[in-house]
Amino acid sequence: MSHITIMTETGALQRLLAWLSPAFPVGAFAYSAGLETAISDGRIRDAAALSGWLQGNLQHGSASTDAILLAEAHRQFADAEKLSSLADFCIALAPAGQRVKEMNVTGDAFVEAASAWPSEVFTRLPKPCPYPVAIGAVAAANGIALHDTLVAFLSAYCQAQISVAIRLVPLGQTDGLKVLAGLEPLIAASAKTAADRTLDDIGAIGYATDIAAMAHETLHSRIFRS
Repeated sequence: MSHITIMTETGALQRLLAWLSPAFPVGAFAYSAGLETAISDGRIRDAAALSGWLQGNLQHGSASTDAILLAEAHRQFADAEKLSSLADFCIALAPAGQRVKEMNVTGDAFVEAASAWPSEVFTRLPKPCPYPVAIGAVAAANGIALHDTLVAFLSAYCQAQISVAIRLVPLGQTDGLKVLAGLEPLIAASAKTAADRTLDDIGAIGYATDIAAMAHETLHSRIFRS
């Protein structure tokens, strides 16, 4: 499949920056996507281990899967039936109950907050609407290019995970920023790859992160919800 880069118009880009900002009220700060388990188990104790964890997720784990789902929602934003089926598929792929809640809660919060920018797309979205599906469909309806959306989405994912590590490892702000800077080439490559993929290409092997997500609910002491 050939990939064509389309630049996002300035006003739409402003919306993308707002929607994927840590300050946008989706409640993502309350979830760790299993990272809290890995930190509690001692598997992630420094910047190098965190970077490796994120690299694995971007290439072979939940981040990769979510990016493909987002891309499909972007392509199908005008079809309510296909968006509903995609939402069901997204939930079926979630490895743990807490991850299901995370995707649905953050997705519905995103839809509610993004409705400040009126669009007919909101009438076509399923409820609940998983986070990747919501972002992909709303971004497409607002004329935001798929590649730009994917870069912003994967960057926000990494930023949220780094924020978890800064609080729990503990990891300093400087080391956290170094991890993010080091991931820039991979984020860009992962976005390009996801844009060219379809649902037939989904097949993650992020077993460690999936098991961590499942085990999170058994932690004796928890700060995050997943």
